[in-house]
Amino acid sequence: MNALEELTQISGQLQNSYVSDWKAQGKKVVGYVCSYVPEEILVAADILPFRITGLGVSDTSEADAYLSRVNCSFARCCLEAGFKGAYDFLDGAVWVNGCDHIRRCYDNWKAKIPFDFMHMLPVPHKIFPDGRQWYKEEVQGMMEAVENHFDVKIADDKLLAASLVYNETRVLLKQLYEMRARPEPVFTGAEVITILSAGVRIPKSEFNRLLTEVLQEADQSSKKANGHVRLLVGGSMMDDIDFIQNIESMGGVVVADSLCMGARSFWNLTEELGAILENLVDRYYTHASCPRMAGEYKNRFDFTMDRIQEADVKGVILENIKFCDLHGTENALIKKDLEKEGIPVIELERQYGPLADAGRLKTRVQAFLERLDR
Repeated sequence: MNALEELTQISGQLQNSYVSDWKAQGKKVVGYVCSYVPEEILVAADILPFRITGLGVSDTSEADAYLSRVNCSFARCCLEAGFKGAYDFLDGAVWVNGCDHIRRCYDNWKAKIPFDFMHMLPVPHKIFPDGRQWYKEEVQGMMEAVENHFDVKIADDKLLAASLVYNETRVLLKQLYEMRARPEPVFTGAEVITILSAGVRIPKSEFNRLLTEVLQEADQSSKKANGHVRLLVGGSMMDDIDFIQNIESMGGVVVADSLCMGARSFWNLTEELGAILENLVDRYYTHASCPRMAGEYKNRFDFTMDRIQEADVKGVILENIKFCDLHGTENALIKKDLEKEGIPVIELERQYGPLADAGRLKTRVQAFLERLDR
């Protein structure tokens, strides 16, 4: 089994051998739900961060009793996975007030199936000096909560060591994105989402090793992505490999993204000189944001335009999970502004995971690709 095949196997399941080995050593695993959680704090405490998603959920019947069907299907799938015991291997979870839907997921999880360690990390909705101080205090509160609950001491040298590992991850992922953006893309969009999905479920040191092997193997291979219509995908939470595969099965190739599981999560590094906690606060507070952050639309649009230009994108697919007002509203604005720049755009409202209406989406994407291929 080569490195890409191993990452593909990891991406398709919640439990994996790395988690099992970690737990067998008596170490802890803590879930998290958002890219605003400074994972390095957990790593510095010798805890494995593990991203909570709705992977493997086949229906949301139990979650629907607590989060009605007019709530985001991603939040409902996460809650359903919790009800079904899919995350019983976790020793705790850190949540973020990313949106009202995921906040209600947290409330119900805490009320019905709480871990011993349940921490809410509030994040301001605007970037400004007082907000930065507020976020810093909340991060310090998270660190103290981890130290107290797990009886550990998080020292600056351990925080720095964790930051160096995470910066290595970000540099490697940028190499991956450079290779997918080449005139002849080395990776398909589905392969990239697969790699990213695996990377949030195993120790970053192991992920870095595997990703290095993937990049080296790809550089020595003549394999190229088959699609001929170059696309960027942006919008809501996206770890749906089938969604990307469907796009690419019709002649598209996803060469760039603006996603919280993708480029937005790793594009900026943590400064390695100076006070490491201050640097982590700066990095996470100001990293490429999602629409939850008010007043940052221009920066998000510019970020998307930069990815479009770097990858020679010919069309943009903006997806949002149904009932996600944040991405639904912003996608309409981005579509309008991209079209002013002469970039074709399609907006897709979708359901997450098992609730996805693949047939309808394929029909719309196929028509869009035919328009671009004229």
